[in-house]
Amino acid sequence: MTLRTRICYAVTLLCVLSSTSVYCAERPNVLFIVCDDLNTHVSTSGYPHISTPAFDKLAASGMTFRRAYCQYPVCGPSRASFLHGLYPQSTGVLDNNSDIRQVRPGTVSMPQCFKQSGYWTAAVGKVFHNTKADPGDVAWDQMLRFENDELPMVVPIREEFEATNGSIASGKTRKQWNELYPTIAPQTRGQQPGYGPSGLDDRQHKDGKNAIQINKWLTSKAFGNKPFFMALGIQKPHVPFLAPDKYFDLYPKEGLLFEPASLEFWKHAPKLARTSRHEGFGFEFGVRNDDLRREYIQAYHACISFIDAQIGAVLAVLEESGLSDNTIVVLTSDHGYLLGEKFMWGKVMLFETCNRVPLIIRVPDAIKAGATTPGSSSQGLVELVDLFPTLAQLCEIAAPAELQGQSLVPMLSDSNRPGKDVAYTVVTRGETLGKAIRTQRYHYTQWPSGEELYDLESDPLENTNLANSPAHKLALLELRKLLTSANDVAIAKRR
Repeated sequence: MTLRTRICYAVTLLCVLSSTSVYCAERPNVLFIVCDDLNTHVSTSGYPHISTPAFDKLAASGMTFRRAYCQYPVCGPSRASFLHGLYPQSTGVLDNNSDIRQVRPGTVSMPQCFKQSGYWTAAVGKVFHNTKADPGDVAWDQMLRFENDELPMVVPIREEFEATNGSIASGKTRKQWNELYPTIAPQTRGQQPGYGPSGLDDRQHKDGKNAIQINKWLTSKAFGNKPFFMALGIQKPHVPFLAPDKYFDLYPKEGLLFEPASLEFWKHAPKLARTSRHEGFGFEFGVRNDDLRREYIQAYHACISFIDAQIGAVLAVLEESGLSDNTIVVLTSDHGYLLGEKFMWGKVMLFETCNRVPLIIRVPDAIKAGATTPGSSSQGLVELVDLFPTLAQLCEIAAPAELQGQSLVPMLSDSNRPGKDVAYTVVTRGETLGKAIRTQRYHYTQWPSGEELYDLESDPLENTNLANSPAHKLALLELRKLLTSANDVAIAKRR
């Protein structure tokens, strides 16, 4: 523990004992931005068909991790993992319904750790999976969630419905309205999933409101004399794929480019590796429907451009407020998302497109240990579980000893440093568990019913399963050992 850390702890203890707010001025702030269901369709991940200037601007002043991976390709388990610095098997959160406070009582989250260390902590939007899983006052000084304004297309229909049936606020009428609502238009279908121009402007969307709230906290100095840890939970591009109309105009459907869905994967992959989510998106298996696929891709990209604009607005205010020079910024996503590749849609699958996420970290020069070289990038393998120990080290706060991640501070200082040997990701199938590792070259997945092996150098789309290839027998044996070792680490802190 450094002298500066000891002084900050002493000041924090004094604050608690005297009920006053004293700030250790050298301690950096943190702005933690996490998007929802955002895959690597952003310019900083090398995707050429979209423009994300806010991502680009942040990357120009920080470091882009081009091989960053989530630990579970579903919102709840992924967030429980990186917000607590533990692999999913150790958190005990392997679905969207589990609460870590029940399955692993006493586990300290990242914002709770910062709050206990004297930081002013605040969150807006979706940071923890939902309000049920959010730790509340123990982690946050302030926590807010917003909803979209009512869609203009819905207003006259609702008013007519209420004129005949009464208020939709409760009871039988509410149930009737909930049954009618998804049939109004594609935009109202929710998780089925919905998509399309919303008719709202940026400020009427929850993500626009989220950005405005962060900017209010920054400009009003709501944190007072304390350093701050602010979390901006961006809800899009999670379904329904809704965004203001102007963002759809950026992506004319006839100009959208994508690889036709290959069925080669289905010939060689274990059954547990597959899903039938294409049905929920309106596709018939094996039948090419490029028009419908363009509808979804246009809407997904519109959502990305929309959230990029909101992130850009926050970064601009961070600079204008004079706080940027002492604020660490992290920008990432909870997991990726398939958009028809291999004829599959959504998440809950162990593929590169589901597991890999954008990750940009900017550490300003004022923070000597870990300061990032502007515009640098790393090809090293990293995991979202590494974020908690990284931020704790940068801010010189005492992190829980049980953290399983590995601090990225050495890599932040030197982009040529290697990352991990493997990145580890799991997903459940009923009572069973699929386990995957990503190495620099290979992606290997082990299911109870079979294996998958893809050489990402020659097959980046993961169409050809090499698990039964005689030429890859030795590689397969080594990958099995690596996965066993990664699994041993992942379960090491299980209670």
